[in-house]
Amino acid sequence: MRYLEVTVPEGKRRPVLDMLEEEGIDYVVSDETSGRGFTAVVRFPLPTRAVEPVLDRLRRAGIGGESSVVVIDAETVISEEFSSLQEQYSHGGQKGARTSRQVLRTKADELTPPFRIYAVMLLISAVVATAGLLADSPAVVIGAMVIAPLLGPALASSVGIVTGDRHLKSTGFRYQAIGVTMVVAASIGLAVLARAAGLEPSGVDIVVATELEERVSPNLFSIAVALGAGIAGILSLTRGFSEAIVGVMIAAALIPPSAAVGITVAWGMFGAAIGATALVVVNLLSINLAALGTLWVAGYRPQGLFEVSPTRRPTYAYATIFSIALLVLAAPLAGVTLLDFHTTELESAAEDEVDAVLAEPRYEELESEAVAIELDGDYPIQSVDRVVVTVSGPEPGPEPGLADRLYQEISPHADGELTVEVQYVVAEERGGGDDTDAQRVASRTANGP
Repeated sequence: MRYLEVTVPEGKRRPVLDMLEEEGIDYVVSDETSGRGFTAVVRFPLPTRAVEPVLDRLRRAGIGGESSVVVIDAETVISEEFSSLQEQYSHGGQKGARTSRQVLRTKADELTPPFRIYAVMLLISAVVATAGLLADSPAVVIGAMVIAPLLGPALASSVGIVTGDRHLKSTGFRYQAIGVTMVVAASIGLAVLARAAGLEPSGVDIVVATELEERVSPNLFSIAVALGAGIAGILSLTRGFSEAIVGVMIAAALIPPSAAVGITVAWGMFGAAIGATALVVVNLLSINLAALGTLWVAGYRPQGLFEVSPTRRPTYAYATIFSIALLVLAAPLAGVTLLDFHTTELESAAEDEVDAVLAEPRYEELESEAVAIELDGDYPIQSVDRVVVTVSGPEPGPEPGLADRLYQEISPHADGELTVEVQYVVAEERGGGDDTDAQRVASRTANGP
Protein backbone atom coordinates (compact mmCIF):
# COMPACT_ATOMS: atom_id res chain seq x y z
CA MET A 1 0.00 0.00 0.00
CA ARG A 2 1.04 3.58 -0.65
CA TYR A 3 0.07 6.95 0.80
CA LEU A 4 0.18 9.93 -1.55
CA GLU A 5 0.35 13.65 -0.85
CA VAL A 6 -0.33 15.89 -3.86
CA THR A 7 -0.15 19.68 -4.13
CA VAL A 8 -2.89 21.05 -6.41
CA PRO A 9 -2.20 24.16 -8.53
CA GLU A 10 -4.69 26.99 -8.93
CA GLY A 11 -7.56 26.11 -11.22
CA LYS A 12 -6.98 22.33 -10.96
CA ARG A 13 -8.67 21.61 -7.65
CA ARG A 14 -12.07 20.62 -9.03
CA PRO A 15 -10.76 18.35 -11.86
CA VAL A 16 -8.44 16.58 -9.41
CA LEU A 17 -11.17 15.98 -6.82
CA ASP A 18 -13.60 14.82 -9.51
CA MET A 19 -11.05 12.30 -10.75
CA LEU A 20 -10.48 10.95 -7.24
CA GLU A 21 -14.21 10.58 -6.67
CA GLU A 22 -14.64 8.78 -10.01
CA GLU A 23 -11.97 6.29 -8.93
CA GLY A 24 -13.67 5.79 -5.56
CA ILE A 25 -10.61 7.02 -3.67
CA ASP A 26 -11.03 8.07 -0.05
CA TYR A 27 -9.15 11.37 0.20
CA VAL A 28 -8.53 14.27 2.57
CA VAL A 29 -8.11 17.80 1.21
CA SER A 30 -6.75 20.85 3.01
CA ASP A 31 -6.06 24.40 1.90
CA GLU A 32 -2.51 25.33 0.90
CA THR A 33 -1.52 28.73 2.29
CA SER A 34 2.14 29.12 1.34
CA GLY A 35 1.30 31.54 -1.46
CA ARG A 36 3.29 29.60 -4.06
CA GLY A 37 0.41 29.23 -6.51
CA PHE A 38 -1.16 26.10 -5.00
CA THR A 39 -4.72 26.00 -3.64
CA ALA A 40 -4.87 22.65 -1.86
CA VAL A 41 -3.02 19.57 -0.64
CA VAL A 42 -4.75 16.24 -1.21
CA ARG A 43 -3.82 13.10 0.72
CA PHE A 44 -5.12 9.60 -0.01
CA PRO A 45 -4.10 5.92 0.27
CA LEU A 46 -3.78 3.64 -2.75
CA PRO A 47 -3.09 -0.02 -3.42
CA THR A 48 0.37 -0.45 -4.93
CA ARG A 49 -1.04 -1.46 -8.31
CA ALA A 50 -3.19 1.68 -8.44
CA VAL A 51 -0.34 4.19 -8.00
CA GLU A 52 0.77 4.31 -11.62
CA PRO A 53 -2.66 4.60 -13.31
CA VAL A 54 -3.86 7.15 -10.75
CA LEU A 55 -0.74 9.28 -11.18
CA ASP A 56 -1.22 9.12 -14.95
CA ARG A 57 -4.79 10.38 -14.54
CA LEU A 58 -3.62 13.11 -12.19
CA ARG A 59 -1.10 14.23 -14.79
CA ARG A 60 -3.87 14.47 -17.38
CA ALA A 61 -5.93 16.45 -14.86
CA GLY A 62 -3.18 19.05 -14.56
CA ILE A 63 -0.86 17.72 -11.84
CA GLY A 64 2.66 18.14 -13.17
CA GLY A 65 5.44 20.60 -13.65
CA GLU A 66 5.82 22.49 -10.39
CA SER A 67 3.32 20.31 -8.48
CA SER A 68 4.82 17.91 -5.97
CA VAL A 69 3.75 14.30 -5.42
CA VAL A 70 5.02 12.40 -2.40
CA VAL A 71 4.61 8.60 -2.31
CA ILE A 72 5.35 6.73 0.92
CA ASP A 73 4.66 3.22 2.24
CA ALA A 74 1.53 2.68 4.29
CA GLU A 75 1.31 -0.03 6.94
CA THR A 76 -2.48 -0.27 7.42
CA VAL A 77 -5.56 1.43 6.01
CA ILE A 78 -8.94 0.85 7.65
CA SER A 79 -11.59 2.05 5.23
CA GLU A 80 -14.45 0.39 3.38
CA GLU A 81 -13.79 2.49 0.28
CA PHE A 82 -10.13 1.49 0.32
CA SER A 83 -11.06 -2.19 0.59
CA SER A 84 -13.20 -1.83 -2.52
CA LEU A 85 -10.38 -0.02 -4.32
CA GLN A 86 -7.91 -2.69 -3.28
CA GLU A 87 -10.18 -5.42 -4.61
CA GLN A 88 -10.57 -3.50 -7.88
CA TYR A 89 -6.80 -3.39 -8.43
CA SER A 90 -5.90 -6.74 -6.88
CA HIS A 91 -6.06 -8.88 -10.04
CA GLY A 92 -5.31 -12.02 -8.11
CA GLY A 93 -3.56 -10.60 -5.07
CA GLN A 94 -1.12 -7.92 -4.05
CA LYS A 95 1.98 -10.04 -3.62
CA GLY A 96 4.68 -9.07 -6.09
CA ALA A 97 2.73 -5.98 -7.18
CA ARG A 98 4.45 -4.00 -9.89
CA THR A 99 6.22 -0.84 -8.84
CA SER A 100 4.92 2.31 -10.53
CA ARG A 101 7.06 4.08 -13.11
CA GLN A 102 7.40 7.06 -10.80
CA VAL A 103 8.61 4.98 -7.85
CA LEU A 104 10.82 2.89 -10.15
CA ARG A 105 12.57 6.03 -11.35
CA THR A 106 13.15 7.18 -7.78
CA LYS A 107 14.58 3.80 -6.72
CA ALA A 108 16.95 3.67 -9.69
CA ASP A 109 18.14 7.19 -8.91
CA GLU A 110 18.70 6.31 -5.24
CA LEU A 111 20.82 3.29 -6.20
CA THR A 112 23.15 5.52 -8.23
CA PRO A 113 25.65 6.99 -5.72
CA PRO A 114 27.27 10.42 -5.98
CA PHE A 115 30.10 10.35 -8.50
CA ARG A 116 32.91 10.80 -5.97
CA ILE A 117 31.75 7.85 -3.89
CA TYR A 118 31.16 5.83 -7.06
CA ALA A 119 34.67 6.57 -8.35
CA VAL A 120 36.41 5.80 -5.05
CA MET A 121 34.55 2.51 -4.54
CA LEU A 122 35.24 1.44 -8.13
CA LEU A 123 38.95 2.20 -7.78
CA ILE A 124 39.09 0.09 -4.62
CA SER A 125 37.19 -2.68 -6.38
CA ALA A 126 39.58 -2.50 -9.37
CA VAL A 127 42.66 -2.80 -7.15
CA VAL A 128 41.19 -5.73 -5.22
CA ALA A 129 40.04 -7.51 -8.41
CA THR A 130 43.45 -7.06 -10.08
CA ALA A 131 45.23 -8.38 -7.01
CA GLY A 132 42.85 -11.33 -6.83
CA LEU A 133 43.38 -12.22 -10.49
CA LEU A 134 47.17 -11.94 -10.22
CA ALA A 135 47.18 -14.01 -7.02
CA ASP A 136 44.74 -16.54 -8.51
CA SER A 137 42.45 -16.02 -5.49
CA PRO A 138 38.69 -16.47 -6.16
CA ALA A 139 37.84 -15.20 -2.67
CA VAL A 140 39.60 -11.88 -3.29
CA VAL A 141 37.90 -11.49 -6.68
CA ILE A 142 34.51 -12.08 -5.05
CA GLY A 143 35.34 -9.41 -2.48
CA ALA A 144 35.98 -6.95 -5.30
CA MET A 145 32.57 -7.71 -6.78
CA VAL A 146 30.80 -7.18 -3.45
CA ILE A 147 32.02 -3.60 -3.04
CA ALA A 148 31.51 -2.47 -6.65
CA PRO A 149 28.53 -0.01 -6.81
CA LEU A 150 27.39 -0.98 -10.31
CA LEU A 151 23.74 -1.91 -9.77
CA GLY A 152 22.30 1.60 -9.94
CA PRO A 153 24.15 2.80 -13.07
CA ALA A 154 23.54 -0.52 -14.85
CA LEU A 155 19.77 -0.17 -14.40
CA ALA A 156 19.36 3.62 -14.42
CA SER A 157 19.92 3.89 -18.17
CA SER A 158 17.11 1.44 -19.03
CA VAL A 159 14.75 2.91 -16.45
CA GLY A 160 15.48 6.37 -17.83
CA ILE A 161 14.66 5.19 -21.36
CA VAL A 162 11.26 3.68 -20.55
CA THR A 163 10.20 6.49 -18.18
CA GLY A 164 11.41 9.32 -20.40
CA ASP A 165 13.88 10.61 -17.79
CA ARG A 166 16.75 11.95 -19.89
CA HIS A 167 18.88 12.87 -16.88
CA LEU A 168 18.60 9.38 -15.38
CA LYS A 169 19.33 7.77 -18.75
CA SER A 170 22.42 9.88 -19.44
CA THR A 171 23.66 9.39 -15.88
CA GLY A 172 23.36 5.61 -16.21
CA PHE A 173 25.24 5.44 -19.51
CA ARG A 174 27.89 7.91 -18.36
CA TYR A 175 28.52 6.08 -15.09
CA GLN A 176 28.83 2.73 -16.89
CA ALA A 177 31.31 4.02 -19.48
CA ILE A 178 33.41 5.94 -16.96
CA GLY A 179 33.31 3.09 -14.45
CA VAL A 180 34.59 0.44 -16.85
CA THR A 181 37.29 2.82 -18.12
CA MET A 182 38.42 3.54 -14.54
CA VAL A 183 38.66 -0.15 -13.69
CA VAL A 184 40.72 -0.90 -16.82
CA ALA A 185 43.05 2.06 -16.19
CA ALA A 186 43.55 1.18 -12.52
CA SER A 187 44.21 -2.45 -13.44
CA ILE A 188 46.83 -1.44 -15.99
CA GLY A 189 48.59 0.72 -13.41
CA LEU A 190 48.62 -1.97 -10.71
CA ALA A 191 49.64 -4.71 -13.16
CA VAL A 192 52.54 -2.58 -14.46
CA LEU A 193 53.74 -2.03 -10.88
CA ALA A 194 53.42 -5.76 -10.15
CA ARG A 195 55.42 -6.66 -13.21
CA ALA A 196 58.09 -4.05 -12.43
CA ALA A 197 58.36 -5.48 -8.92
CA GLY A 198 59.20 -8.90 -10.37
CA LEU A 199 55.92 -10.60 -9.54
CA GLU A 200 55.64 -12.12 -13.01
CA PRO A 201 55.85 -15.93 -12.82
CA SER A 202 59.11 -16.90 -14.52
CA GLY A 203 58.59 -19.05 -17.60
CA VAL A 204 54.86 -19.40 -16.95
CA ASP A 205 52.04 -18.08 -19.11
CA ILE A 206 50.22 -15.77 -16.70
CA VAL A 207 46.91 -16.32 -18.48
CA VAL A 208 47.07 -20.06 -17.80
CA ALA A 209 48.48 -19.63 -14.32
CA THR A 210 45.69 -17.41 -12.96
CA GLU A 211 41.92 -16.88 -13.08
CA LEU A 212 42.43 -14.85 -16.24
CA GLU A 213 42.07 -17.86 -18.52
CA GLU A 214 38.26 -17.98 -18.46
CA ARG A 215 37.98 -14.22 -19.05
CA VAL A 216 40.27 -13.76 -22.06
CA SER A 217 38.58 -16.31 -24.31
CA PRO A 218 34.81 -15.76 -23.89
CA ASN A 219 32.19 -17.80 -25.70
CA LEU A 220 28.41 -17.65 -26.04
CA PHE A 221 27.92 -19.02 -22.55
CA SER A 222 29.60 -15.89 -21.19
CA ILE A 223 26.56 -13.87 -22.29
CA ALA A 224 24.26 -15.85 -19.98
CA VAL A 225 25.73 -14.26 -16.84
CA ALA A 226 25.18 -10.72 -18.09
CA LEU A 227 21.68 -11.42 -19.42
CA GLY A 228 20.72 -12.98 -16.10
CA ALA A 229 22.19 -10.02 -14.23
CA GLY A 230 20.15 -7.52 -16.25
CA ILE A 231 16.91 -9.46 -15.77
CA ALA A 232 17.50 -10.00 -12.05
CA GLY A 233 18.41 -6.34 -11.59
CA ILE A 234 15.12 -5.08 -12.97
CA LEU A 235 13.16 -7.68 -11.00
CA SER A 236 14.89 -6.50 -7.84
CA LEU A 237 13.63 -2.97 -8.54
CA THR A 238 10.11 -3.84 -9.66
CA ARG A 239 9.36 -6.73 -7.28
CA GLY A 240 11.38 -5.82 -4.20
CA PHE A 241 13.92 -8.65 -4.31
CA SER A 242 17.36 -8.35 -2.72
CA GLU A 243 19.29 -5.65 -4.56
CA ALA A 244 22.61 -6.40 -2.84
CA ILE A 245 22.81 -9.94 -4.25
CA VAL A 246 21.88 -8.75 -7.73
CA GLY A 247 24.53 -6.03 -7.50
CA VAL A 248 27.18 -8.70 -6.98
CA MET A 249 25.95 -10.54 -10.06
CA ILE A 250 26.21 -7.42 -12.21
CA ALA A 251 29.68 -6.72 -10.82
CA ALA A 252 30.68 -10.31 -11.63
CA ALA A 253 29.90 -9.62 -15.28
CA LEU A 254 31.93 -6.39 -15.43
CA ILE A 255 34.67 -6.06 -12.80
CA PRO A 256 36.84 -9.20 -13.35
CA PRO A 257 36.79 -8.91 -17.19
CA SER A 258 37.68 -5.20 -16.97
CA ALA A 259 40.56 -6.02 -14.63
CA ALA A 260 41.62 -8.78 -17.04
CA VAL A 261 41.85 -6.20 -19.83
CA GLY A 262 44.25 -4.13 -17.74
CA ILE A 263 46.43 -7.08 -16.75
CA THR A 264 46.76 -8.46 -20.29
CA VAL A 265 47.59 -5.02 -21.68
CA ALA A 266 50.27 -4.53 -19.00
CA TRP A 267 51.73 -7.93 -19.88
CA GLY A 268 51.69 -7.11 -23.60
CA MET A 269 49.29 -9.97 -24.36
CA PHE A 270 47.14 -8.08 -26.85
CA GLY A 271 45.35 -11.14 -28.24
CA ALA A 272 44.14 -11.97 -24.74
CA ALA A 273 43.30 -8.28 -24.17
CA ILE A 274 41.03 -8.35 -27.23
CA GLY A 275 39.17 -11.33 -25.79
CA ALA A 276 38.72 -9.66 -22.39
CA THR A 277 37.61 -6.40 -24.03
CA ALA A 278 35.05 -8.28 -26.12
CA LEU A 279 33.69 -9.86 -22.96
CA VAL A 280 33.34 -6.47 -21.23
CA VAL A 281 31.50 -4.90 -24.17
CA VAL A 282 29.26 -7.93 -24.67
CA ASN A 283 28.37 -7.97 -20.98
CA LEU A 284 27.55 -4.24 -20.98
CA LEU A 285 25.29 -4.66 -23.99
CA SER A 286 23.67 -7.79 -22.55
CA ILE A 287 22.90 -6.16 -19.18
CA ASN A 288 21.31 -3.11 -20.82
CA LEU A 289 19.37 -5.15 -23.39
CA ALA A 290 18.12 -7.63 -20.77
CA ALA A 291 17.09 -4.79 -18.44
CA LEU A 292 15.24 -2.99 -21.22
CA GLY A 293 13.54 -6.20 -22.36
CA THR A 294 12.50 -7.10 -18.82
CA LEU A 295 10.99 -3.65 -18.30
CA TRP A 296 9.04 -4.10 -21.53
CA VAL A 297 7.72 -7.52 -20.52
CA ALA A 298 6.84 -6.18 -17.05
CA GLY A 299 4.55 -3.62 -18.69
CA TYR A 300 6.63 -0.45 -18.55
CA ARG A 301 5.62 0.59 -22.05
CA PRO A 302 2.77 2.34 -23.89
CA GLN A 303 -0.25 0.07 -23.47
CA GLY A 304 -2.23 0.82 -26.62
CA LEU A 305 -1.11 -0.21 -30.09
CA PHE A 306 -1.76 3.28 -31.46
CA GLU A 307 -0.93 5.18 -28.29
CA VAL A 308 1.49 8.03 -28.88
CA SER A 309 4.18 8.06 -26.23
CA PRO A 310 7.46 10.00 -26.08
CA THR A 311 9.17 6.87 -24.74
CA ARG A 312 8.07 4.48 -27.50
CA ARG A 313 10.55 5.58 -30.17
CA PRO A 314 13.60 5.80 -27.83
CA THR A 315 12.78 2.38 -26.38
CA TYR A 316 12.62 0.81 -29.85
CA ALA A 317 15.75 2.67 -30.96
CA TYR A 318 17.91 1.63 -27.99
CA ALA A 319 16.64 -1.96 -28.09
CA THR A 320 17.54 -2.14 -31.79
CA ILE A 321 21.00 -0.66 -31.23
CA PHE A 322 21.74 -3.03 -28.34
CA SER A 323 20.47 -6.06 -30.27
CA ILE A 324 22.43 -5.34 -33.47
CA ALA A 325 25.64 -4.59 -31.59
CA LEU A 326 25.25 -7.74 -29.51
CA LEU A 327 24.62 -9.88 -32.59
CA VAL A 328 27.71 -8.47 -34.30
CA LEU A 329 29.88 -9.22 -31.28
CA ALA A 330 28.23 -12.59 -30.70
CA ALA A 331 29.41 -13.84 -34.11
CA PRO A 332 33.06 -14.38 -33.05
CA LEU A 333 31.83 -15.74 -29.72
CA ALA A 334 29.80 -18.32 -31.62
CA GLY A 335 32.93 -19.32 -33.54
CA VAL A 336 34.86 -19.70 -30.29
CA THR A 337 32.04 -21.80 -28.84
CA LEU A 338 32.08 -24.15 -31.84
CA LEU A 339 35.87 -24.40 -31.56
CA ASP A 340 35.52 -25.28 -27.86
CA PHE A 341 33.06 -28.06 -28.73
CA HIS A 342 35.36 -29.38 -31.46
CA THR A 343 38.39 -29.22 -29.17
CA THR A 344 36.57 -31.12 -26.43
CA GLU A 345 35.42 -33.79 -28.87
CA LEU A 346 38.90 -34.10 -30.38
CA GLU A 347 40.55 -34.37 -26.97
CA SER A 348 38.10 -37.07 -25.87
CA ALA A 349 38.58 -39.02 -29.12
CA ALA A 350 42.37 -38.64 -28.89
CA GLU A 351 42.40 -39.99 -25.33
CA ASP A 352 40.43 -43.04 -26.44
CA GLU A 353 42.72 -43.65 -29.41
CA VAL A 354 45.87 -43.24 -27.28
CA ASP A 355 44.56 -45.77 -24.75
CA ALA A 356 43.67 -48.18 -27.54
CA VAL A 357 47.11 -47.91 -29.18
CA LEU A 358 49.03 -48.24 -25.91
CA ALA A 359 46.98 -51.34 -25.10
CA GLU A 360 48.69 -53.14 -27.99
CA PRO A 361 51.30 -55.73 -26.84
CA ARG A 362 54.31 -53.90 -28.28
CA TYR A 363 53.50 -50.79 -26.23
CA GLU A 364 52.59 -52.60 -23.04
CA GLU A 365 55.37 -50.87 -21.05
CA LEU A 366 54.09 -47.39 -21.94
CA GLU A 367 51.32 -45.52 -20.14
CA SER A 368 49.39 -42.42 -21.14
CA GLU A 369 50.08 -39.46 -18.88
CA ALA A 370 48.17 -36.66 -20.59
CA VAL A 371 46.54 -35.61 -23.85
CA ALA A 372 46.34 -31.87 -24.62
CA ILE A 373 45.06 -29.85 -27.57
CA GLU A 374 47.10 -26.79 -28.51
CA LEU A 375 45.55 -23.94 -30.52
CA ASP A 376 47.21 -21.68 -33.07
CA GLY A 377 46.47 -17.96 -33.48
CA ASP A 378 45.05 -15.24 -31.27
CA TYR A 379 41.49 -14.81 -30.05
CA PRO A 380 39.04 -14.95 -31.76
CA ILE A 381 40.73 -16.37 -34.89
CA GLN A 382 42.09 -19.68 -33.66
CA SER A 383 42.35 -23.23 -34.92
CA VAL A 384 43.57 -26.58 -33.65
CA ASP A 385 47.33 -26.74 -34.16
CA ARG A 386 48.45 -29.99 -32.58
CA VAL A 387 47.65 -32.82 -30.23
CA VAL A 388 50.32 -33.32 -27.59
CA VAL A 389 50.42 -36.83 -26.12
CA THR A 390 52.60 -37.46 -23.06
CA VAL A 391 53.53 -41.08 -22.34
CA SER A 392 55.72 -42.58 -19.65
CA GLY A 393 57.85 -45.71 -19.67
CA PRO A 394 60.84 -47.34 -17.99
CA GLU A 395 63.31 -46.53 -20.79
CA PRO A 396 64.42 -43.08 -22.04
CA GLY A 397 64.10 -42.11 -25.68
CA PRO A 398 61.25 -42.16 -28.19
CA GLU A 399 59.43 -45.35 -29.16
CA PRO A 400 59.97 -46.01 -32.89
CA GLY A 401 56.78 -45.64 -34.93
CA LEU A 402 54.54 -44.59 -32.03
CA ALA A 403 54.07 -41.02 -33.23
CA ASP A 404 53.09 -42.16 -36.74
CA ARG A 405 50.78 -44.83 -35.28
CA LEU A 406 48.99 -42.28 -33.09
CA TYR A 407 48.73 -39.86 -35.99
CA GLN A 408 46.99 -42.51 -38.12
CA GLU A 409 44.38 -43.08 -35.42
CA ILE A 410 43.83 -39.48 -34.24
CA SER A 411 43.95 -37.50 -37.52
CA PRO A 412 40.59 -38.83 -38.87
CA HIS A 413 38.87 -37.09 -35.94
CA ALA A 414 40.24 -33.67 -37.00
CA ASP A 415 38.62 -31.40 -39.57
CA GLY A 416 41.87 -30.42 -41.27
CA GLU A 417 45.60 -30.89 -41.10
CA LEU A 418 46.86 -31.94 -37.71
CA THR A 419 50.18 -32.44 -35.97
CA VAL A 420 50.52 -35.15 -33.35
CA GLU A 421 53.42 -34.68 -30.95
CA VAL A 422 54.44 -37.43 -28.55
CA GLN A 423 56.44 -36.46 -25.48
CA TYR A 424 58.21 -39.14 -23.47
CA VAL A 425 58.96 -39.19 -19.77
CA VAL A 426 60.85 -41.74 -17.71
CA ALA A 427 58.94 -43.13 -14.73
CA GLU A 428 61.05 -44.27 -11.81
CA GLU A 429 59.77 -45.90 -8.64
CA ARG A 430 60.74 -44.28 -5.33
CA GLY A 431 61.70 -46.31 -2.29
CA GLY A 432 60.12 -49.52 -3.50
CA GLY A 433 56.65 -48.03 -3.26
CA ASP A 434 54.06 -47.30 -5.87
CA ASP A 435 54.91 -43.61 -6.23
CA THR A 436 56.92 -42.62 -9.30
CA ASP A 437 59.01 -39.68 -10.45
CA ALA A 438 58.62 -38.60 -14.07
CA GLN A 439 61.17 -36.64 -16.07
CA ARG A 440 60.72 -35.55 -19.69
CA VAL A 441 63.55 -36.83 -21.87
CA ALA A 442 62.46 -36.68 -25.53
CA SER A 443 59.69 -35.95 -27.98
CA ARG A 444 58.70 -37.17 -31.43
CA THR A 445 56.31 -35.43 -33.85
CA ALA A 446 54.19 -36.85 -36.63
CA ASN A 447 52.61 -34.63 -39.30
CA GLY A 448 50.21 -35.21 -42.10
CA PRO A 449 51.35 -35.78 -45.66
